[in-house]
Amino acid sequence: MRVAIAGAGAVGVYIARYLKTNGHDVVVIEKERGVVERADVPSGVEWCMGDVCEVSTLRNAGLDRCDVIVAATGDDEDNLVVSLLAKQEFGVPRVIARVNHPKNEWLFNENWGVDLSVSTPQLITSMVEEAVTVGKLVRLLQFEGGQARLVEATLAEDSPVIARTIKEVDVPRDATIVAVLRGDHVIMPRGDTEFAAGDEVLALVTPDSEDDVRRMLTGA
Repeated sequence: MRVAIAGAGAVGVYIARYLKTNGHDVVVIEKERGVVERADVPSGVEWCMGDVCEVSTLRNAGLDRCDVIVAATGDDEDNLVVSLLAKQEFGVPRVIARVNHPKNEWLFNENWGVDLSVSTPQLITSMVEEAVTVGKLVRLLQFEGGQARLVEATLAEDSPVIARTIKEVDVPRDATIVAVLRGDHVIMPRGDTEFAAGDEVLALVTPDSEDDVRRMLTGA
């Protein structure tokens, strides 16, 4: 897989290092030479010097040959421009964008070419909720501009699904139970998997099915 990373800050360098170590072709786009010289990445990582918001720079980086681009700069405007150019000008199949400021999160959608946005503040908030909340559906991640969502609920004692199997539960057509975490064990769900109080249930949902899944798992 060939991956382009826009921005050689701490986030971009970490992603480049991880992907290259795992055998992927990586090109990092950065305009500041000093940043490039300080970057600690494995040999074989390609560099493209230039402004990530310029079509000519993205062309020099070989974006038309990339399977994925990660817009990882510290500026939300730059990340949006990179995402839009990558999708519209180069047809990159998968565009992942970093959201630096939560107030801008609503912009990171398919209209700007973003397939998946990652907001660190939002993700941390979701992780906190997931860790301390029982009987509530928590949204962890969004994909495809929010059209697919990973949600989690820790089942309370009065959950409607307690002591019932997946095949006995009316799971919405546009939703899938992807995992059940029970203690230290991960249970891959099957039709005969029975829910128990305290289970952490992970589900993939759409906007239309999210409320139905919430009612199914929490009764609320």
